[in-house]
Amino acid sequence: MFWFLLQEAMQGLDLMEMWDKMGWVAKAVVWILLIMSIWSIAVAIERWFSFRAAKKQSREFAPAVAEALKESKIEEAIMVSEKYTKSHLARVVVAGLKEFQAHGASDELSGEVHEASRRACERAAAITHEEFKRGTNALATIGSTAPFVGLFGTTVGIINAFQGMSQAEAAGIGAVAGGISEALVTTAFGLFVAVPAVWFFNYFTSRIEAFTVEMDNSSSELIDYFVKRRSLSRG
Repeated sequence: MFWFLLQEAMQGLDLMEMWDKMGWVAKAVVWILLIMSIWSIAVAIERWFSFRAAKKQSREFAPAVAEALKESKIEEAIMVSEKYTKSHLARVVVAGLKEFQAHGASDELSGEVHEASRRACERAAAITHEEFKRGTNALATIGSTAPFVGLFGTTVGIINAFQGMSQAEAAGIGAVAGGISEALVTTAFGLFVAVPAVWFFNYFTSRIEAFTVEMDNSSSELIDYFVKRRSLSRG
């Protein structure tokens, strides 16, 4: 029965005609959802390029800095790290290397140097983590609120449908067609905006978690390198 009424309501109505028949509240809802959709797509595109650059540069950075550290060239390793500005691994490594270099290579201060370098890596990782999260909160907000914005338009459309029925001399599907189409458009648009936003949010959240693990591993490996270096120098 519902699908029969739906087909009757939509029959003969194209998009422009439905738009003309929509009330100002429903049109405002559609515009709000359109802005939310554009916002989520813009955030997704910007984050995708940012994550892609971070992954690409990190792949190039890892072997380059490993070669410099293998030869105990701290200054060269710092210069290599500073070249890859978009690499999350480079940010963590260069912070630890600079802190290590600033404290010198005194054996008496080895424990303090290692701890200071570790804290520097942690600070760099935390800052980079927050930078990766930029915009993802907007995706979460859009994904969770867009259906309710569409539902508001649906409610207004149903109200208009009943008002049309009460004002019509002969109640029929034609009296409520405008209100029903208005309700369906806002409902569908709300879901159309919300679903991709949730997909984007989940995808980028998983990538951020992977990047965080990589930064933690790089920090641990760098501190291990310092410990081994001090052990060899003492030996």
